Amino acid sequence: MKELLKRVFARPAIATELIVATLFINILAMASPLFVMQVLNRYVSQGVDATLATLTSGVLLAIVLEYLFRQARGSLARGVNVEPDEKLAIAGYGILTRARAGDLEQIPPETRREMVNGMASVEQAYSSSNIATILDVPFSLIFVFVLYLLHPLMAVVVLAFLVGVFAFGVYGSISMQEKTAELQNATGVGSALLGTATREQDLVRAFNAGGFLRRAWEKHVHSSQRLRRDVTSRQGMIQTITQTANGLMSVAVITTGALLVVSGNMDVGAMIGANILSARALQPVTKLSQLGSAFAKARQALTMFSELVKVPLEPEKGSAVTKYSGAIELRDLAFGFKGASMPLFESLNLKLTAGDVLLVVGDNGSGKTTLGRIILGLLEPDRGQILIDGLDIKQVALEWWRRQVIYMPQEPALLNATIEENLKVNAPDVQTSDLNRIIDAVGLRRFLDESPQSFETPVVDNGWRLSEGTRRRLGLARALATNGALAVIDEPTESLDADGCAAVHKIMGSLVKQGRTIIIMSHDKNIVRGAHYLLDLNQKPVPVVRHVPGVQDPQAAPRPAQPAPAPKAPAATPADTAPADAPSPQANRTRGGD
Repeated sequence: MKELLKRVFARPAIATELIVATLFINILAMASPLFVMQVLNRYVSQGVDATLATLTSGVLLAIVLEYLFRQARGSLARGVNVEPDEKLAIAGYGILTRARAGDLEQIPPETRREMVNGMASVEQAYSSSNIATILDVPFSLIFVFVLYLLHPLMAVVVLAFLVGVFAFGVYGSISMQEKTAELQNATGVGSALLGTATREQDLVRAFNAGGFLRRAWEKHVHSSQRLRRDVTSRQGMIQTITQTANGLMSVAVITTGALLVVSGNMDVGAMIGANILSARALQPVTKLSQLGSAFAKARQALTMFSELVKVPLEPEKGSAVTKYSGAIELRDLAFGFKGASMPLFESLNLKLTAGDVLLVVGDNGSGKTTLGRIILGLLEPDRGQILIDGLDIKQVALEWWRRQVIYMPQEPALLNATIEENLKVNAPDVQTSDLNRIIDAVGLRRFLDESPQSFETPVVDNGWRLSEGTRRRLGLARALATNGALAVIDEPTESLDADGCAAVHKIMGSLVKQGRTIIIMSHDKNIVRGAHYLLDLNQKPVPVVRHVPGVQDPQAAPRPAQPAPAPKAPAATPADTAPADAPSPQANRTRGGD
């Protein structure tokens, strides 16, 4: 209710027009009962046709005016909702796309979806018809005042019913809040189960997981149906009681009126008119009491949305380096996931100058992927700094920074857009000729030629329907489109065939020749044969960094990296970065993130 009133009075001019229109609507609504009273008291008793014609034309004019005012009020009420509804929907999706990834990941995906999808409940609850109902409620007192003029006792009887129905409606709305919240949570669970069944078809069948999912779904259905029955039962009870209250009030009004007629304090026309007036007075209150469920859903949706709004956003503004060289320094860096018994790493010091190569190795879960995400600004370290050309990454504009990096995640996902739009998403100014060269370099020419619309071929299901090798090559092509000075490549040869591995090694060799700084995350220490730095994240909590001159020397003594500049690695040729033979089978088979 607060949100609705906030919307209405956010635009005082429209709010004033709504109130004035509602006033005239309720005044004009009294024409019908007054018409009945006058016909019974004047025309029926005297039989003058001119009187009936005058009364009829007057009431018809009032009905037409009431219709016009209702139409105008509906248009104004719809206008009240347009801007707030759009702002909520846009803000919700904006938060999902701009929130700090580390903080957003603390909220389960299905809950995030419900937080944004819940805005539909807000739109339904605060529709123009419901706004009109709420505005009509206080004007019910106009009908009570007219009843008072007919006889005070009539006003007392009707007012008692109005207060009773209103109080019961408020109680019903409050009582449904808890059940509505539980139902909303159950909807999120059901959404997650549906997502698994529709997206992970091979998982469900290959591992005989259908029975497990069906049992979970049956449990969800039983739980959600029980909650829906509870909510529906309470809605039905409210509706039944309000309808019963209408009947009881009519009986009370007629009974009271009959006693007053017999005692000579009221005529029959006034008694019948009072019955019509009492029904019109109770009508908006009855409608309001039946909106309890809709308002409860809206309140729950707004409560969930308020939690989403609290998630910190990535800064939109910041500094930028005129021409980034590719130099990067990690200074006293530490990171650990919430609830973990120990950090992934701490006191990590490393300095790379333009053209250096860093190989980050470690077991699954050691922090390789996490380190890459920290460098991209997707996660924030618990302590320390990341400096790019001497500038703290916290001070730079992240959108600019991510266009300076050739970033290839371990599990690249794609947008539901065309292939060209995917490749250009982080490099909107890249030319088609450059895209063609990149496509050739990553070995996707045949795939593109066999696609029905070439670059305009749409990607669906975020690319998960593509073969893993094709999806990874598209991810690499997207990364190369930025033409950044720093390359961060996570498990570059994973899930690629021999041709794909050869293409990746050739690309890495080309990047080395161009003087790009390269950071490679891999479980395979032999993936790089040229001079490079080796960061071993298996060493906990302070990782070990060593310089490897040329082919890795097993006897090289490890040393903690220092903030001071390390000797620059000599430039490597494509043959330096690639193994003499095809990549190790482990590089192709091992999967899993950090």
